[in-house]
Amino acid sequence: MASMRIFVTGGAGFIGSAYVRAMLAGRYPGFEDAAVTVFDKLTYAGNRANLPRTHPRMTFVRGDICDGRLLGRVLPGHDAVVHFAAESHVDRSIAGSAPFVATNVLGTHSLLDACLGSGVSRFVHVSTDEVYGSIDSGAWPEDHPLEPNSPYAASKGAADLLVRAFHRTHGLKTTITRCSNNYGPYQYPEKVIPLFVIRLLEGSDVPLYGDGLNVREWIHVEDHCRAIQLVLESGRPGETYNVAGDASLTNRELTGLLLAACGADWARVKHVPDRKAHDRRYALDGSKIREELGFRPAIPLERGLADTVRWYRENRDWWRPLGGG
Repeated sequence: MASMRIFVTGGAGFIGSAYVRAMLAGRYPGFEDAAVTVFDKLTYAGNRANLPRTHPRMTFVRGDICDGRLLGRVLPGHDAVVHFAAESHVDRSIAGSAPFVATNVLGTHSLLDACLGSGVSRFVHVSTDEVYGSIDSGAWPEDHPLEPNSPYAASKGAADLLVRAFHRTHGLKTTITRCSNNYGPYQYPEKVIPLFVIRLLEGSDVPLYGDGLNVREWIHVEDHCRAIQLVLESGRPGETYNVAGDASLTNRELTGLLLAACGADWARVKHVPDRKAHDRRYALDGSKIREELGFRPAIPLERGLADTVRWYRENRDWWRPLGGG
């Protein structure tokens, strides 16, 4: 029997590369021999250093998901697409939203079209909890209306709807995952945890938005990728699965944990004006993926954060060329 061939878009980015590294390391039972094609544009957030330099089961293709002609050449023969490729930084989407619409909406459409044309019917779309907006209490189930508040979240919500439509209209076996905030190694230092850790390690101050009471759920990237793999293997076509973290913190509480982990104090924190339309609280109801697929996060925040801080401390050669600190 021929080994599975998995096409991973955005596979040189933070979450995509974690998924690829786990796949190549044989951590997903039944996929130990899978061949992986990493398709990545290598924007500022994509980095070949996030991937093995050489691996006999990995092929790297530099390309843009908006390039339908290139996709038409490289997609045929694959068994499934796992779609990570996206512009994902909220602040950048506020400053200029056109790249987010181009990549997240038009790029996802281009990829779905290419799957139809090349006969790849299995498609996992990696989305975000931000499509739901903000919630004062309780937690979002998967059928909650999409109420995005940032251009980034709106572009991901639009992509989700396209994925659903291609399932309903064309019969593609699509599934959507919506995850809470990720953390872990190899995360580009524009996101809060690597930004704060790197600045603290370098002796710089860290910026805390507004009153610091915005609430986010956190999940280690390896747990998230394990959930994605479960959805690829056993998720029902046409369905959406929330991937909830098991730690909910205000940004101020998170800052305190990072200060302690880096041996710094609150004198290093500088309050800055709040982000425009800053969502107050995110909370996902993760019961569906627990009950259907048996998923539960395995890495507690305390251990995961300690490991992450240690990784950034020991891998300065990775982040210094990126302008971190």
